[in-house]
Amino acid sequence: MDKTDHNILFHKMFHIEGGNFTSAGLISDQVKKILKEAGIPKKVIRRASIATFEAEMNVICYATQGDLSLFITPLFLKIVVDDEGHGIPDIHLAMSEGYSTADEKIREWGFGAGMGLPNIRRNTDEMVLTSTFRQGTHLEFVIYLERQETQLPFE
Repeated sequence: MDKTDHNILFHKMFHIEGGNFTSAGLISDQVKKILKEAGIPKKVIRRASIATFEAEMNVICYATQGDLSLFITPLFLKIVVDDEGHGIPDIHLAMSEGYSTADEKIREWGFGAGMGLPNIRRNTDEMVLTSTFRQGTHLEFVIYLERQETQLPFE
């Protein structure tokens, strides 16, 4: 999913501090503000905000630190998140709704229900997730600005 070589209109990188629950949601709020100022359609902003928040929270909950990059092109948004953490031993299992490795601290903050990755997948058009155990995780997702909804003849 190498889509960053298209005409990049905007790029910004944000640093995420793992374990810093008091700053939870600040980066996704900044991304939302940038997208509004760029005139991105509201439906796209909503989807991007949900996916970005979930990605941000995964770094806060499970990594020591990470970086989130926002790319805006004429055709799509792309978010790339790289973190330094424990990694995900079983990506397929981690993508299952309700599966969580959250500890008590994470649950006390109201997170760790096992819906983060499924929510990212549900709100994006393309998603790639790779992870190296005890090193970190790489996540990329794309949201097209104008999705082509195809109607099948029998619908």
